[in-house]
Amino acid sequence: MAERSDLAEFLRARRAQLHPTDVGLPETGRRRTPGLRREEVAALAGVSIDYLVRLEQGRDSNPSFEVLDSLATALRLSADERDHLLGMAMCRKAKTIPSKQGRVPDWSVPSGVLAILERLDPTPALVIGPWLDVLAFNRSWERLVAPLGMLEGEPPNLARYMLLNPQARDAYPEWAQIAAEQVSRLRSASVRWGEEPALVELVADLRASSFFVERWDAHAVEEKRRGTKVIRHPAGDLRVDFEALTLPDDGGLRLITWLPGDEATSAAFDAAVEPIRPDLRVVGHR
Repeated sequence: MAERSDLAEFLRARRAQLHPTDVGLPETGRRRTPGLRREEVAALAGVSIDYLVRLEQGRDSNPSFEVLDSLATALRLSADERDHLLGMAMCRKAKTIPSKQGRVPDWSVPSGVLAILERLDPTPALVIGPWLDVLAFNRSWERLVAPLGMLEGEPPNLARYMLLNPQARDAYPEWAQIAAEQVSRLRSASVRWGEEPALVELVADLRASSFFVERWDAHAVEEKRRGTKVIRHPAGDLRVDFEALTLPDDGGLRLITWLPGDEATSAAFDAAVEPIRPDLRVVGHR
């Protein structure tokens, strides 16, 4: 039996989600299975059907960049999806290099970043790890999210909160969209960190959510680096503009800032700030 391959699963999932008209092919009536046929994808990518079968069955996990690029074009992958596909192939190759094995990643928050968090106060800000553990945050962010139940766990985890805590559905009117973004982020992280025990445990726990299972099995990936979200807060509905900045390290850390998106939110942010010296919290991490 072929070894389980995320690369193979991803190719099958993307093919199943395409309609013939998405790639300029005529509609030929009802199909036994959803999506494009293998021979259609093979023709669009310029590869043999036999080779595509081997890829989709996990019997060939070392495709060339040219083949991957052709498949990405044939499957109409987005920029994030293309990067995800190439990342999976690169990680599989890296595992065969002895110097890459046994490296222990460092998820401690650098002291300079902690200083930035403190200086950002009263702007709410936090640092998250690659699978959405909250590793550090300043007092302004803590005061805003504590009433929402977002600080549960040691460390708190944004995906666990969004998918398993009932308070999240009340707090976020656009819950489904934000939850889907969280699952996509975890899928992206799984390329590099999929064998880390903490991520394996998190994914196993999140499978209690049918929403998670559906999105996870669809292999959807998307990096949301900035945007606006609405939060139902005891202080009123908040319109929050966020920016997610990737830190230049080897651990996949990101610094996220919250900015008020309207005057009412700005007033709520100001009201949440206590007239004391800024402080920050560093929590345990795995």
